[in-house]
Amino acid sequence: MAERRMFAKTIIDSDAFLDMPLSTQALYFHLSMRADDEGFVNNPKKIQRMIGASDDDCKLLMAKRFILTFESGVIVIKHWYIHNYIQKDRCKETLYQEEKSTLALDDKKAYTAAVKVPCIQNGYKTDTQYSIGKDRLEIGKDNDIEQPKAKKRFIPPTLDEVKQYCAERKNNVDAERFYNYYTSNGWHVGKNKMKDWKAAVRTWERSGYNQTAKRGANGVQIDNRQTDELDGIL
Repeated sequence: MAERRMFAKTIIDSDAFLDMPLSTQALYFHLSMRADDEGFVNNPKKIQRMIGASDDDCKLLMAKRFILTFESGVIVIKHWYIHNYIQKDRCKETLYQEEKSTLALDDKKAYTAAVKVPCIQNGYKTDTQYSIGKDRLEIGKDNDIEQPKAKKRFIPPTLDEVKQYCAERKNNVDAERFYNYYTSNGWHVGKNKMKDWKAAVRTWERSGYNQTAKRGANGVQIDNRQTDELDGIL
């Protein structure tokens, strides 16, 4: 197992990273230093306690997609292969092959969710692995017997997902502004936890928020409304 760990400036010098509290940044560095050669960590809670980080630090890393989590408790550093290059003869394969099987690498060599097909065990239940940033498959969709629907858990989108949705709708919503705002407030609409981020995008779109904010003499921004006003519409 390689002992050295590297960090890419494109990640740790980004506004998304530097806007986080120092305790959150420290937790990220410690998790990365203790990850295996493929970026997986099996004891994130222990590392968190060891350096005095809080649960909120871990949640913020999850919300901003600097780490991806699994139901087993294992986490993986999303940008591991952007940070590190380990020669094959020195790289020790991760022990967490089940978790790794749910992932793929995007064109920037960052971990992302792979497409998964549920395995039907007894005709009534499906065995689905933990999915990051993807909608859950419906339980019992192909069965004749109607199954109770599990309560859908809200999973914050990635910035790329927001950009893609805005491009599909051909709207004027600033995807990065939208993503940064809701990431900073924990993906809440007013005082309530967000249930549908696409609906929030459509609200920004209908309200002409970005267009309004850009109007004014000599190109000076004159509208200082807070996005909480938009939240009240949802």
